[in-house]
Amino acid sequence: MRSGIYANGVKPLPSEDLEHVLRHTATFWERARGRRVFISGGTGFFGAWLLETLAYCNRKLNARIVATVLSRDPEGFARRMPHVAGEACMRLIKGDVRDFAFPEEQFEYVIHAAATTSAEAAGRPMERLSTLVDGTRRMLELAKAGTTGSFLYVSSGAVYGPQPAGMSRIPEDYLGGPDWLDPESAYAEGKRVGEQMCAIAAREIATRFTIARCFAFAGPHLPLDKHFALGNFVGDALADRNIAVQGDGTPMRSYLYGADLAIWLWTMLLGEAAHEARPRVYNVGSGEAVSIRELAQTVVEEINPSLNVGVAQEPIAGAARMQYVPDVRKAERELGLRPLIGLREAIRRMAEWYR
Repeated sequence: MRSGIYANGVKPLPSEDLEHVLRHTATFWERARGRRVFISGGTGFFGAWLLETLAYCNRKLNARIVATVLSRDPEGFARRMPHVAGEACMRLIKGDVRDFAFPEEQFEYVIHAAATTSAEAAGRPMERLSTLVDGTRRMLELAKAGTTGSFLYVSSGAVYGPQPAGMSRIPEDYLGGPDWLDPESAYAEGKRVGEQMCAIAAREIATRFTIARCFAFAGPHLPLDKHFALGNFVGDALADRNIAVQGDGTPMRSYLYGADLAIWLWTMLLGEAAHEARPRVYNVGSGEAVSIRELAQTVVEEINPSLNVGVAQEPIAGAARMQYVPDVRKAERELGLRPLIGLREAIRRMAEWYR
């Protein structure tokens, strides 16, 4: 499905989403006026939301912020998102996050979001681990070489490993972890090592480090044909296909809309806070849990009520239910952040963008 694609690239984000982000981050852009930000991982789901909201807020407020974006394929990104790549505030540079050449400029703000989460990458665990660990090392070297005041490391809820039965939401102080001998844990282990590298750097340089442990998300730019359940369900509904849920449909997830994600990440990067010898850590996501079966049914109700939802297996009586749901009360308590756009509205906006 190539819905959402026009001419040579994707559609711009909805104006209501861009205004939503501007309304909740305006004071932070004023603090960053005239500064420079370096972003790795600027071409995926996270990058698309970060770059387009930055460009929009920068233009609306005439904030004169300049963004340097590292990409392995800047030409491809420019073709995919010409409305962002063509912004005067955007500078695209080509390179691998593990060994890219440092620009001559220094950067007051750094976002390290480069990580491959594709199913193809999962088949190359050594390469994936190298990208995560060596990429973080290189990004920290960039921060150390300059005058970086704030460094945002985009991590993952995967660092916690399986959510224990009986724990409805994972808090930031939970010290579980994945099976480090399982090659399929390369992504989670790479993120865990990256977090520790940030913790070490926080003791060595006068840079404020924030770690965003991200969970699951909804909205424009979420692929419809990859390994994301919500994307697959929306893709089926838009194509008039009945939704087939693999498994028994009982695993629990929660979803934060992309515009809220952008608000959270910009707040963590640009918000006022003193340097500490230990990174600040926040879960990023929604605490409102929904089962995969309920998610599929919600997609049908919001997009195409004529469709049916089929579930491949019956739940096993007494079996522990798999969960992947964050406790996000710390972000609300310390930063005033909370989900503002609910799941049903997120699904409606996502479908409308892809139509």
